[in-house]
Amino acid sequence: MQILKNTLAAIGLVCVSGLFIFSVQKAPSDETIGKEQPIVNDYNVYALEMPENLNFAGEMVPMQDPDIYERMDRELLVNTYWQSNGLLMFKRAQKYFPIIEPILEKNGVPEDFKYLAVIESGLTNAVSPAGARGFWQIMKATGRENGLEVNTNVDERYNLEMATEVACKYLKKAKNQLGSWTLAAAAYNAGNAGISRRLEAQGVNDYYDLLLGEETGRYMFRIVALKEILGHPDKYGFNFNKNDLYKPIPTYEVQVDTAVADFAQFAKRFGINYKILKLHNPWLREPHLNNKSRKLYNIEIPEEGYYSTKP
Repeated sequence: MQILKNTLAAIGLVCVSGLFIFSVQKAPSDETIGKEQPIVNDYNVYALEMPENLNFAGEMVPMQDPDIYERMDRELLVNTYWQSNGLLMFKRAQKYFPIIEPILEKNGVPEDFKYLAVIESGLTNAVSPAGARGFWQIMKATGRENGLEVNTNVDERYNLEMATEVACKYLKKAKNQLGSWTLAAAAYNAGNAGISRRLEAQGVNDYYDLLLGEETGRYMFRIVALKEILGHPDKYGFNFNKNDLYKPIPTYEVQVDTAVADFAQFAKRFGINYKILKLHNPWLREPHLNNKSRKLYNIEIPEEGYYSTKP
């Protein structure tokens, strides 16, 4: 009974205290209503000013068309305000663009195509549901047709230099067939035959005049948006120092023309472990190399001093 009395007394004390606090609160007067200080948020979302002279590989985006304007605006907004992904693209671009750019230049492919790799894979060795692989998302048949070795032991679609060469070959062929770099880029997504059929069926000769499905219809706008954002980080609110960006690791090549029974043991010979070997050679798909044909492979080994991991 005493416990019950104590409990009721405590509840009563809380109620009385609450009434007292409520009674001393100052009610807003007629003079203060509507003049309260606004809540200040540090994070703000702004409409974006449409840049002038947007182009891909020197081919202008027809921004005077309201449909084109809205589609471009969408991709700029989506990619500007997906900040975490955007910042990762800046970081990875610092590491991988120096590998991609000279290969594009050597093959006579405009530098803007490096942004195609960005939207294809996010500059990672991605795997698509359809089976495309690597930075350039190359299908197995396309890789083999263009001289890449693709099997369970070795998959050269994961070799960035070799895959970039194949992408260049595909894009140049598409440009010759379709007549513009913009259509060549679209064909990288939908195929040369697919773009050709749509151009003929709709009686037009320009990507921006085509009615396309969601993915291919957004494709070029996404590329141009990433080009604009990655080219102007301050304008789109991305803040970082050079030291925040990922850095390429210098490597040297070791040539192998025999089988390798155990890559873990192979890696130890060069002062690294299996994980680090695979990071620099993702095209080696198994912990051994069959190499029955005694093909010559170039295996990348990082220079000493960049990894603290012991063999």
